[in-house]
Amino acid sequence: MDLDVEKARLYALDLSGAEWLRAPGDASRGPVEVASLGGGAVAMRNPAAPHGPVLRFTAHEWEAFKLGALAGEFD
Repeated sequence: MDLDVEKARLYALDLSGAEWLRAPGDASRGPVEVASLGGGAVAMRNPAAPHGPVLRFTAHEWEAFKLGALAGEFD
């Protein structure tokens, strides 16, 4: 699937019924919540602003994000 089409599909999804889970991590950096969007895609938000912006990752983007975080790329 074309990335632009897939991203448009993810951003068109209604997240009002999403099951948000608190991600483990360093509390000093602030927690995040994630929700599965199916097919390996994930949404991520700041639980302090649950009605604020939500990032949406394709399965490939999410895998790259996780690998970067584990490698310390975001320090």
